[in-house]
Amino acid sequence: MALQRVLDGTQYDVLPYPFATERNAAGEYIPLSQRRPSVRTNLCRTVVDEAVSLLFGHTHWPLAVSSEKATADALNRFACEAGLASLMTQAAIRGSVGSVALWIELVGSRPMPRVLETAYLTPEWDRVGALLRVTERYVVTGQALQQSGYAIAPERAAMRFWWHRCWDRDCVRVFVPHPVDQEGDAPLDAERSHHHGFGVVPIIWIRNFGGAGGEAEGECSFEKAIDTVIEADYLLSQAGRGLKYGSDPTLVLKTPDIPEGMARQGGAASALTLPPEGDAKLLEINGAAAGAVLAHYRELRQLVLEQLHGNRMHGDRLGAPQSGRAMELMCQPLIWMADRLRGAYGEGGVLPLYRLLCHLSSVMPEGIQIGTRTYRNLDAGGLSLHWPAWFTADESELLPLAQGLCAAQSGGLLSRETAARLYASAAGIADPAAEWTEIRAAEAARTNPVGGNGHGG
Repeated sequence: MALQRVLDGTQYDVLPYPFATERNAAGEYIPLSQRRPSVRTNLCRTVVDEAVSLLFGHTHWPLAVSSEKATADALNRFACEAGLASLMTQAAIRGSVGSVALWIELVGSRPMPRVLETAYLTPEWDRVGALLRVTERYVVTGQALQQSGYAIAPERAAMRFWWHRCWDRDCVRVFVPHPVDQEGDAPLDAERSHHHGFGVVPIIWIRNFGGAGGEAEGECSFEKAIDTVIEADYLLSQAGRGLKYGSDPTLVLKTPDIPEGMARQGGAASALTLPPEGDAKLLEINGAAAGAVLAHYRELRQLVLEQLHGNRMHGDRLGAPQSGRAMELMCQPLIWMADRLRGAYGEGGVLPLYRLLCHLSSVMPEGIQIGTRTYRNLDAGGLSLHWPAWFTADESELLPLAQGLCAAQSGGLLSRETAARLYASAAGIADPAAEWTEIRAAEAARTNPVGGNGHGG
């Protein structure tokens, strides 16, 4: 949960004092560590967003490939109908703290995936690494239970209750909420519990960066850079405070006629009337310190991006459009990070979700409904993901690529189908397999334009 606050940029909200407040109500000095920074760079979220955009963003969604064409078509259709790209983007952002879970419900016969945060979830696996059960348990107030439809007496609205739910391979068990200070096990809520009979736990547990097989959490994407980001936030906040002070420095009056206490309040632009023996001056600071602070911040920023494998490319330094290969070289550290995420959220998230859908289509008597069609007994054999290129090629790269693929195909090094799919992927076509199907259909139409039997029928 602490890592989640860093990801959301709310880790400083627990500090009670704004950064510009130097003294509390008792006149005591407030250390900088107890003030909320006035500048929040949130570089951790920036790097996570960039990596996830390269993972599941526009033109980066992987296609399902299977030995059975009907299975691949059904799963790709499900990804489109269910908005799976947007859902997995949300899951990858939330899972950057270490783990995330996908819960698949059947509403009627239509599968509905949902993202679950794992702060309150406890998974258990069997010896072969399959989920045995997942338990959800956390504390809620009586008022929250009232809003969820529970009959809670008004005098118990401020009390704290345990919320307890458990998924296993046959049912979802929901227990009656009971007060935190009450001993003993809670009774089962038969009205809210139900038997699904899937034979598997309908939850996909995803570990960030893969993680170990027996551990619930993977590696956090940004934990190593948190201290450096906090240092950068306070540095920029103090630099902004210095610039504000330089615009309106403290005024010092030197005169024997002024009474004890506060000599003067207000800005430096106000007019002064002093006796002949008096004096006034401003406590000014050297403005060169601001440049040194910004230079130090740039070094900290580069260090954070280097630690997190973030994108260190500056858009204002690009004088002309770059080719796809040049973009890959400039974003190479970010690509390395996104490539690791492909294993965690592709092979560890999307593929298990697809296999679960195939399983549900076999165990449910009515099958599963995707769009307007019903699918039964989908075969998950040979199921894999086809990832597109990181950056699409431009016009200057497509022609040499096409010539090289033609030479490889004519020399017997590649099949025509593989060459067509490689070119379609480089050109940014969303579905290379469908493009090859259209090529074959166009060739068949040119070969036999009058009909299948040669007589126009």
